Amino acid sequence: MRNCIHIAATAALLVVAAGPSGLARADSLENSLAALSAVDKDGKGHADAQKAMRDLANARAADLPAILAALDHASPLGANWIRNAFESVADRALRLKQTLPVAELEAFARDRSHQPRARRLAYEWLAKVDPTAKDRLIPGMLLDPAPDFRRDAVALKIAEAEKVNPKHDKDKAVRLYRDALRGAIHDDQVKTIAEALDKLGQKVNITDHFAFITRYSVIGPFDNRDGKFLEKAYPPENEIRLDAQYDGMLGKVSWKPIATTNEYGILDIAKQVHPYKGATMYLLTEFDSSQARDVELRLATQNAWKIWLNDKLLFARNEYHRGATFDQYRVPAQMRAGRNTILLKICQDEEKEDWAQSYQFQLRVCDSNGSGVRSQPVAVSGGAQ
Repeated sequence: MRNCIHIAATAALLVVAAGPSGLARADSLENSLAALSAVDKDGKGHADAQKAMRDLANARAADLPAILAALDHASPLGANWIRNAFESVADRALRLKQTLPVAELEAFARDRSHQPRARRLAYEWLAKVDPTAKDRLIPGMLLDPAPDFRRDAVALKIAEAEKVNPKHDKDKAVRLYRDALRGAIHDDQVKTIAEALDKLGQKVNITDHFAFITRYSVIGPFDNRDGKFLEKAYPPENEIRLDAQYDGMLGKVSWKPIATTNEYGILDIAKQVHPYKGATMYLLTEFDSSQARDVELRLATQNAWKIWLNDKLLFARNEYHRGATFDQYRVPAQMRAGRNTILLKICQDEEKEDWAQSYQFQLRVCDSNGSGVRSQPVAVSGGAQ
């Protein structure tokens, strides 16, 4: 209902002083966008969406802002349909030498309340007809919530810094790189900036920048022979007692401190725990948040895993030996003010090939655009922080 109201309100802007024919056109546009927005992954609404796409073949360049606005509340699959509709209308308008609504596209791209991919779409088409758009918009997007805009703004700042001769103005070069680092959320750009600053005698704390968690309490190994025990609830899933002992894979196990000094927060369990093949480990840390807030727990690992926040299971993946990449898994979560408990279960199978030996992970806390949340982890008994 909310989606239909939003679309109707946007479409209504098109019919001011337009008369009856304008009203009919607005109704048609509203209905078409509602049909596209509602398509779901199971194919429901697919036939209606196809009809809506045919109807939108008659849309005009002036309708583009309304089509963009529909992206804000569309289903994921519906958003794909709407993007295709937008690009078809915009492309046809350019081929017919019609004028795109550049002022409205720019306003949409600047408005951070809109969906990031919709804003990006508006910007890309604006840039096609206005070569000055990049220089006008991107420099002000260093801290934008949309990752693509941030990346562009950081790239501009890096390019500006690279033009400075450090022999003549080292302070300016350092300042520009530090400005770029403020907005950097992509690991390749952070590496570039860190390397440049290192050459200028400036050290970047990458661990702190990305807010990697580096210290935990660990317990195990519990059994995971035959790779069958991700779903088995060992005692740490039912209680957190850091002074307790349990029956493990080879005897009694208890909580112990474990940490990593890797600047990217990679904790290699295989180097600190034996045996690690066919094993299940639990890792615990507490995180202190200054306020209740939405966050993302971002994890990278080649192993099967589950993760809990404050005793609530957030996500699980029963897959082994898939190549780990930075921010591989993004798990939305809600931190409460004060102490929060993060529990990770990570399982290793018994494959003997060299490529199957990785038993490590990387975990960090950030906001939805990838900026590290740097609240300090709090010490818990057993050594985790």
